[in-house]
Amino acid sequence: MKADMTVFDELESEVRSYCRGWPVVFDTAKGARLTDVDGRRYLDFFAGAGALNYGHNPDALKRPLLDYLARDGVTHGLDTFTVAKAEFLETFRDLVLRPRGLNYKVQFPGPTGANTVESALKLARKITGREAVINFTNAFHGMTLGALSVTGNSMKRGGAGIPLVHATPMPYDNYFDGSVPDFLWFEKALDDSGSSLNQPAAVIVETVQGEGGINPARAEWLRGLADLCRGHGILLIVDDVQMGVGRTGPFFSFEIAGIEPDIVCLSKSISGYGLPMALTLMKPEYDQWAPASTTARSAGTTRRSSRRRRRCARTGRTTGWSRRRSRRASAWRPGSPAWPRRPGASSCGRRVAGWPAGSRSRSRSWPRRRARRRSSADCSWRRPARPTRS
Repeated sequence: MKADMTVFDELESEVRSYCRGWPVVFDTAKGARLTDVDGRRYLDFFAGAGALNYGHNPDALKRPLLDYLARDGVTHGLDTFTVAKAEFLETFRDLVLRPRGLNYKVQFPGPTGANTVESALKLARKITGREAVINFTNAFHGMTLGALSVTGNSMKRGGAGIPLVHATPMPYDNYFDGSVPDFLWFEKALDDSGSSLNQPAAVIVETVQGEGGINPARAEWLRGLADLCRGHGILLIVDDVQMGVGRTGPFFSFEIAGIEPDIVCLSKSISGYGLPMALTLMKPEYDQWAPASTTARSAGTTRRSSRRRRRCARTGRTTGWSRRRSRRASAWRPGSPAWPRRPGASSCGRRVAGWPAGSRSRSRSWPRRRARRRSSADCSWRRPARPTRS
C-alpha cells in the first residue's frame, strides 16, 4: 500500500497539527515502534503525549481486552454498576491507593483529561463557595473552556473565542530564574486585602509541565505550595493527566514531593491501552456531589426530558416550561382572545388613537413571561388582570 495523503487534505479539518511535522502515513505499532505504509519503522518518543506509557499494543493488556470483547462485555454502561467497573475499583484500591496510604474516592468524569480537570474545578468551587482559581505560568490543562481558563498558552487560550475568567496566574517554579523567593507575590497578594485577589477556591498545578516545555517543579517548591494552600484554606489540585501513571517513576508524580493533594486528575495512560478514560480522585470529605450534578451527556438529557414531561399530580396539567410550548401557552399571542389588551390598544398590541402619546404597547413576550411565573403550587394558568383606566 502506498502512502496517499490527499484524503487528509480533502476531508480533514485544518485544525490538525502534529501530522504536519510528520508527512507519513502510519499503519501498525508495537511497543515503542511505529511502522508506516511503506514499511519504514520509527522510534516513537511522542507516545501519545502520555497516553501510551506501556507502549503500543502491549501483549499483557491486549489479550485480556480481546477476551473481554469476545465475551460481549459491557463497553458502554453510563454510570451503571458493572463487573468491569467493580474489578477496576478494587484493583485500583488494592494496588495503587492502599500501598501509598492514600484515601481517595473515585469519580469517572468522562473520557478525556479535560473532563477530569473540569470536574476538579467545579468540585473545588462547590466545596468552598468561591469562584477564583490560581493557575501557573506556562501551564496546560486542556482545551475546554474551564481548562483553558487555567492554561497559560496564549495561542490555545485564543481559540476559546470568549474571555476566560475566574483564574489568576502565578509564577511557576523558577519562573524568575531563582532571583525571586518562592511564592513571594502569591503569599503577599493573599495576605494583602488591597491586592484585589479574590480568595481562591483552589490552586491547580502540574508537577512537571509537559506543554510548558518539560519543566519540572522542585520537590521543595511543591511542598511549599501545599503548605501555603493548607494555611489559607485553599484546595490543592494536582493535574497528573500527562505525568501520572508511572511517567515520572512512581505511579503519581507528586509522590516524590511527599504531598497529598485534595483532588487529583488522571487520564491518558490510566486505561493502560491508550483508550479514552479519565478519573477524578478526591478526599472522601470533599465528595460533595449531588447525584448527576456533573456527569456525561446522558444526565443532561434526562433532566431535559423530565422538564418536558413534568405534570402536577393533582390537576394533571403540565408545570414545566418547554421550548415546545403547550397549546395553552401558545394562546398568549397578539390577536388571540387570551391576549390582555390595555384600553386603546388594538388586537395586535399596537398603540391606537386614544392612548396617551409616547406610550408603548406591551412586548410580544410579556404575556409569556407572566405565564411562566405562574404558581407552581396549584398549576393555575391565571390570566393577568387587565389594566383599568383611572
